[in-house]
Amino acid sequence: MSRRARSILIAVGLLALACLVGSVLGSPWLGLALGVLIGIGVLIAGESRRGGNQGIYDRDDDGAEL
Repeated sequence: MSRRARSILIAVGLLALACLVGSVLGSPWLGLALGVLIGIGVLIAGESRRGGNQGIYDRDDDGAEL
């Protein structure tokens, strides 16, 4: 299975699981929103790991500065 197909299957699975959790909580739309947010977080984490930027600490970086 290709890496892209595996990523798509994981995303669809997370979205379905989040929709199920939302249904248990009483709102499928809440589950859908949670699924989208979790999916974005997983995507960012995966790209960070793939790019070699995971765990980089920059002591001079204090966040956004004007």
